[in-house]
Amino acid sequence: MSSKRGRNIVKWIIFIAYIAVMVYFLFFAELLDRMPAESYRYNLEPLREIKRFIAYRDIIGTKAVLLNLFGNIAAFVPFGMALISMSSKKPGFIAAVIYSAAFSAAIELVQLITRVGSCDVDDIILNTLGGAVGYVLYRLIKMCKNGG
Repeated sequence: MSSKRGRNIVKWIIFIAYIAVMVYFLFFAELLDRMPAESYRYNLEPLREIKRFIAYRDIIGTKAVLLNLFGNIAAFVPFGMALISMSSKKPGFIAAVIYSAAFSAAIELVQLITRVGSCDVDDIILNTLGGAVGYVLYRLIKMCKNGG
């Protein structure tokens, strides 16, 4: 087996593990109150929940604010990195942003349909930002590794 093929297999194994962890935390983690709700929970107003978390950070707690805001970003950094590292045709930045937004929107729709978690446009915004950050980080790492 060639070393390139071996690296590709390892990348796919890591990516599948990442998706499995995401599915667990998004749909099954009791720690995050991932039980089906009686009613639909959703927010379609951009930045509403982000502003609420910031405005009420003293009441909600710093941990909850950081988990919501930065957790949503951090959760999608690996997705942005995987997009470029695993694709034979390397997507550009705009394509990476679109793929990240589409993947996030799909997750939010499943959360809405299953009534597990909440469907939140702010999560799509933060997840998309995370995918973009992952894409940029991957490019920066490659530039440094290749000497500029």
